[in-house]
Amino acid sequence: MGPRAALRTKIQSPRATAAEAAGLRWLRVEGGPPVPVVHEADGGRLVVDEIPHGTPDPRAAETFGRRLAALHLAGAGAFGAPPPGGPREATIGRATMINEPAAEWPAWFASHRIRPYARQAGIDDDTGIGEVCDRIGELAGPPEPPARLHGDLWSGNVLWGADGRVWLIDPAAHGGHRESDLAMLRLFGCPFLGHVLGAYGEVAPLADGWERRVPLHQLFPLLVHAVLFGGGYRSEAVAAARAALRG
Repeated sequence: MGPRAALRTKIQSPRATAAEAAGLRWLRVEGGPPVPVVHEADGGRLVVDEIPHGTPDPRAAETFGRRLAALHLAGAGAFGAPPPGGPREATIGRATMINEPAAEWPAWFASHRIRPYARQAGIDDDTGIGEVCDRIGELAGPPEPPARLHGDLWSGNVLWGADGRVWLIDPAAHGGHRESDLAMLRLFGCPFLGHVLGAYGEVAPLADGWERRVPLHQLFPLLVHAVLFGGGYRSEAVAAARAALRG
C-alpha cells in the first residue's frame, strides 16, 4: 500500500458542509474532471483529500476542457435542482443560494439568480437589471437541457494538480446552463482558457451566439460579489446587464 493521502479539513456551517459534500459526490462522473474524495461531512466539519498543487500547462487545459464538457453532459434533473442529498438552501461563497427546481432556464435564472441578488445588493431595476429579466426569454439563446454545473467555477476553484490533472474543488453545484460555468471561468480568469474552450467545443459544441451571452451568465457571480463585497462589483453587474441587452 502507498502512503495515505493528505487530508484537508474545512470548518463551516452545517448547511455549507452538507451542500459542498453533496456537490463533490455529484460532480464525480465518468470522464469528468477529478474531484476530491469526501471522507467526512459531519455538522460543520468537512474532510476531503488535499490535492498537491502543480503548474498550468496547455495539454492539461485541453484535457480539462474535454472533461468539463463530459461533466456538463452528465446532466441534472432540472434547472436549479440540488445534488442528491444536498439542501435546498445551499451557499455560494458566504452567500445563501436557493436551489429550487424549474423546467425552463430563462425564468428560473431571472427569478432565482438575478432578481434576489440585485435586491440584496441594492441595485435598482432601472439600471438594466429589470429589462434583462423582462427580456430573458429572447436573451437566453436556444433551449438546452439542464447541465451538471460546478456552480462556482472561478480560477480559485480550478486546481492544477501536481499529477498533471485539473481538479475541481469547493463547488456550489446545481442544475443549470453550461454557459454559466464557462462564463465564470472567463470572468475571473483561467490559465490557457482558449485551450480549455477549444477542447470543450470538440466534445460539446456551444450554440451560436454564446459569446454574446457571456455578460448575461456573468450577472449571477457579479451580483453575488456585489452582495458580499459591494463596491465596484455593483457597477460591474450593471455594466454586464447593459452588455447583455446590447447582445
